[in-house]
Amino acid sequence: QLQLVESGGGLVQPGGSLRLSCAASGFTLDRLAIGWFRQGSGKEREGVSCIRSRDGATFYATSVKGRFTISRDNGTNTVYLQMNSLKPEDTAVYYCAAGRFCTVQTGGRVGNSGMDYWGKGTLVTVSS
Repeated sequence: QLQLVESGGGLVQPGGSLRLSCAASGFTLDRLAIGWFRQGSGKEREGVSCIRSRDGATFYATSVKGRFTISRDNGTNTVYLQMNSLKPEDTAVYYCAAGRFCTVQTGGRVGNSGMDYWGKGTLVTVSS
C-alpha cells in the first residue's frame, strides 16, 4: 500500500528555516514524481515544488523560488523540502504528493494534475 507521511513542520520566526520530510512506503520514490503543496487558512491549495522521476528535474512556484529547495534521497526513500527565509505568508499545511508527472503552469505555478497519492500534511507556522 502506497503511503506518504510528512514531518518537520512547526513554529518558526520570520526569516527562519525549516526542513520538511516526506517518507514514502509501498513504492520507490524515483519511480514517481513527488510534489509539495500547501494550503493556508481560507486559501486554495497551491503547488510549491515538484521533482520529476526520470531525471530529477525540479520545479518551483514563483513565490518560493530561490528560498525553497526540493531534494530526494533514494536510499531512505524520502523527499525533503528545505525552506529558508520564511515569511508569514508561507504559513500553511504542507502536503507531499506522488504521481505520474510534474505540472508547471503559466504564471510560475506548480499544478497537481499529475498527482495521485497524498499525505495528510504537516503544519508550518511562520510568526514572531
